[in-house]
Amino acid sequence: MRTLLIALLAAASVGGIVAAHGSGSSITWNREISRIVYDKCASCHRPAGAAFSLMTYADVQPRANELKEAVLARRMPPWGAVKGFGQFRNDQSLSQEQIELITKWVDGGIRRGNNPGMLPKPPDFEAAADGEPDAVVARVSGPWSSDRAFTLDGLLPERVGVNDQLRIVAVLPDGRIEPLLWLHNYDSRQAHSFLLRRPLMLPAGTEIRGVSRDALIALLRR
Repeated sequence: MRTLLIALLAAASVGGIVAAHGSGSSITWNREISRIVYDKCASCHRPAGAAFSLMTYADVQPRANELKEAVLARRMPPWGAVKGFGQFRNDQSLSQEQIELITKWVDGGIRRGNNPGMLPKPPDFEAAADGEPDAVVARVSGPWSSDRAFTLDGLLPERVGVNDQLRIVAVLPDGRIEPLLWLHNYDSRQAHSFLLRRPLMLPAGTEIRGVSRDALIALLRR
């Protein structure tokens, strides 16, 4: 009897956890969702931005189902690169955990939350961008080889076909291969740079491969 009672209590405890976290009822705009939006969406979705504002709960609430559909389809944010192939300091794509949080929040009732003090400070869009590249080393279309050493800080796709998938790598003179960028579902209408998490020192004779002759990719340095 005692064993049965313990089992029933354990099952009730697990059920309570699932109900609290699995349904999204404990996820709120003030605590979790605003942080994701400010970090990943607000650079475009803000007053005077490139798209409709998502800066407040009043902005987001009527668009919540649209937001859920867009992040599940990975249409938003429009990053356009395969995760794990290259590392980028300006990565705007959502993690699977962030997608699940947004989905559970919408399915759980689109709760605002009772404590406005939990809202993070809105991002400062007037602050100057930190560490932006300031020069183009070369514009690559088709295979390309460098005749001098340089430090690669990022890549800027300037022309990419709608259905193109470009897996761009640097082949060093000693045969080592550095993955740079794998473009997938990239939308040139929302063009943006891919800034490397760590600048890459490339010696003379390095080959850049994976860029089709119909595409144009700018190699950036500081």
